[in-house]
Amino acid sequence: MIDVQAIGPDDWMAWRDLRLAALEEAPYAFGSQLADWVDATEDRWRERLSSPGAYQVIASLDGTPAGMAAGFPGEEQTAELVSMWVAPSGRGKGIGNALMTAVEDWARGIGATTLKLSVVDGNDPAHNLYLRNGYADTDELGDLMPDGVRRELVMRKKLV
Repeated sequence: MIDVQAIGPDDWMAWRDLRLAALEEAPYAFGSQLADWVDATEDRWRERLSSPGAYQVIASLDGTPAGMAAGFPGEEQTAELVSMWVAPSGRGKGIGNALMTAVEDWARGIGATTLKLSVVDGNDPAHNLYLRNGYADTDELGDLMPDGVRRELVMRKKLV
C-alpha cells in the first residue's frame, strides 16, 4: 500500500535520509550534490523544510519510505515540483504518480493553474513518467547542472 504524508521541519530526519539516498543513487538527476548535503546540520535540514509556502511529501510503500517530492509556490499562478525521487525498490509501483498527485493537489489548493518541473536531459525514466502524467516539454532553458555542460529540461502542466 502507498501512503503519502505531508511533512514539516520536525520530520527532517526522514527527509534527510531520503534526500541523501536520492543524491547518492542518482547524482546525475539533481542540481544539488551529495557533498553539498552529507554533512548538513539539523538546522539546515529544518530550514529546507521551513521554506515559506513550501509543501513536502514522503511516500511509503508498505510502511517503508520509498519516495519524496516537494512543491514551491511561484509567480503568476505557477508552482514548481522539485526534489522528486523514487527509491529503486519502489519504481514501477505507482509511487511517482502518487507523489505528483499530492503536489498537484497542493498546487491547486494555493491557486496555481500551472505546475512546472525540471528534469535532466537523458533521465528518460523520469521524463517519461512526467509525460505520462500530462506534463509537456517547453523551450524554456533550465538551470545549468553541476557539470557545467548540461541543462535541465523544463516541463509544464496545466492544472484543471
